[in-house]
Amino acid sequence: MTTPLTTPQAGPASGPGREHGPAVRLEGVSKVYGQGKDGLLALDEVSLTVAPGEFVCLLGASGCGKSTLLSLVAGLDAPTAGRIEVETGRVAMMFQEPALFPWLTVSANVEMALRAKRDRGVKGTGGAEGAGTRSRAERRALAGEFLDIVHLGGFGGKRPHELSGGMRQRVALARALAQDADVLLMDEPFGALDAMTRDLLHDELERIWRERNLSVLFVTHNVREAVRLGDRVVLLSSRPGRVVESFPVELERPRRTDSAEVARQAAEITDRLREEVLRHGR
Repeated sequence: MTTPLTTPQAGPASGPGREHGPAVRLEGVSKVYGQGKDGLLALDEVSLTVAPGEFVCLLGASGCGKSTLLSLVAGLDAPTAGRIEVETGRVAMMFQEPALFPWLTVSANVEMALRAKRDRGVKGTGGAEGAGTRSRAERRALAGEFLDIVHLGGFGGKRPHELSGGMRQRVALARALAQDADVLLMDEPFGALDAMTRDLLHDELERIWRERNLSVLFVTHNVREAVRLGDRVVLLSSRPGRVVESFPVELERPRRTDSAEVARQAAEITDRLREEVLRHGR
């Protein structure tokens, strides 16, 4: 039986000790689509925290609510019950598809994030307040800096169709970084890429995460990818999504996806995932 739902709340964390609190906190978060007997419970009282600078990977069977959870944290949807707090209130999100504007150059795609940040009127976020006064040349220069971070310097004048899939995802990452967010939400961003390109982007993402001290919540179906990247792997049950178990990953970095240590822990998590899927008859 599902516990009765409570009034949903969302917003930035506040109060004493906030600076020492988690970057992201979910407390008893539930999400129901529809109403009455036709309602679909996608998430059921999920509680989860992401510490500042922590890399947390979410695993679970298809339809368990992983993407729904990211959408709620991003503010793209509202929880039916529970509370979601983001310490800074600033998040950026990457999807499996880079979703670049094909008629714009690579640089202009990244500049769109700078313009959107200005339009939101964000203040007191390390320069965001002054974003509205930046000239076009200044935005272009900033976009070039973010492209340099993802090793795409010199490609600003290209169109998305002129780039490989991996390069387009690098552009999407540069656009996310341009939003000046401290929390990066990633929904299977490398799922459509070949194994070698994915491996190279793992290295790039890990480097950027370390250099910029980001907090990352990363959704994947690939258990080895989760162990390769994560400080912690959180397993969700089949629908409705609930936190089943949390696996700390204490392997020394840098890691390799095909290493014996990664394979060993991935096998342990896979066995637990298989148990959960079979328990739900899927």
